Amino acid sequence: MRKAAFIYSPDFEKYHYPPDCPFNISRAGKTRKILNSMGLLTGKNKFEAVPESADRLTLKKFHSAHYIHALKNAAKGKLGIEAFNMGIGTPDCPVFKDMYDCSALAAGATLKGASLILSGEADIAFNPSGGFHHAQRETAAGFCYINDVVLACIAFAEAGKKVLYLDVDVHHGDGVADAFYDRSDVMTISLHQNPKTLFPGTGFEDEIGLKNGKGYCVNIPLPIGTYDEAYTKAFNEIVVPLMTAFEPDVIVFELGADGLAGDPLAHLQLTNNVYAKIAERLLETEKPILATGGGGYHIENTVRAWALCWSVFCGEDNSYDMNIGMGGVMLESTDWQAGLRDRVLTVTNQQEIAVTAAIENTIETLKKNVFKIHGL
Repeated sequence: MRKAAFIYSPDFEKYHYPPDCPFNISRAGKTRKILNSMGLLTGKNKFEAVPESADRLTLKKFHSAHYIHALKNAAKGKLGIEAFNMGIGTPDCPVFKDMYDCSALAAGATLKGASLILSGEADIAFNPSGGFHHAQRETAAGFCYINDVVLACIAFAEAGKKVLYLDVDVHHGDGVADAFYDRSDVMTISLHQNPKTLFPGTGFEDEIGLKNGKGYCVNIPLPIGTYDEAYTKAFNEIVVPLMTAFEPDVIVFELGADGLAGDPLAHLQLTNNVYAKIAERLLETEKPILATGGGGYHIENTVRAWALCWSVFCGEDNSYDMNIGMGGVMLESTDWQAGLRDRVLTVTNQQEIAVTAAIENTIETLKKNVFKIHGL
């Protein structure tokens, strides 16, 4: 059995984005509540770890001192035109008093997971409060102020590890892709809704890296209406061969759940079963895994998906029989009452035809442009 660490601090419960912002910090606490009620946070080979906020020196491993200073000042109500030009105070990155403290703690939580893996104290670590993959060195974007997953990848790389960064958030992981665009020690793979139809408008098949990083940035755009079987096909035909060829020492897994059907900000038609399958496949590599949260704006669906993936990581995914009839009670919702797994969704013939054609084209393009670089 592998040792799994759930990273969470009760201090997260003090922080809140503005009420009109779609990003909801409470998802991590709700996930913990479910897992605790199921007895999946303690016991053999699983434990909780409490993080500390990342300090300024650590944040400067990616973000500029100028940007960090602007974030701190904005959180104190000192917002100038220069900070606004850095994306601070825009509709998707509003200014609020908890802005810096919450972001620094989220980064510290992801880095706590990285530290536990590097020390051998954990083989798997999950920080549902992380996954802020849009933040750039000097720019806030997409509800993201500090890029915790970039900082974690840097920590692993500095320790001499080859890193596979896998991003299943419905939005392109642009901040991470850009950070390592010319490097070959960190391979970034992002599966996301076609950027022609969704923020941030990047992540096309021809964005494959530069110089030493050519072929180590992989983008898999997905058409509107992508369903489990089609998503799994893209994963199996692109991600699995590249992951095998790259032979990473560690996997950083950004587990945004906004690809789920019903998410108010996106248009894929996934169930959480596909995320569970990916978690199972990552476990088969026998590599350490640092997982984070990310997007997910249907709160109950996101919470259930994260709880399910944690149960997979713990080797205790018996939700089909163990939790029948409990899901609605634990989630304080009546949406779905059959445990953690979603019901299977019906796929129309028109949907299947449109999605299959687009995904086949993407697979063919990536095999042509990326696979040869890795001897595939």
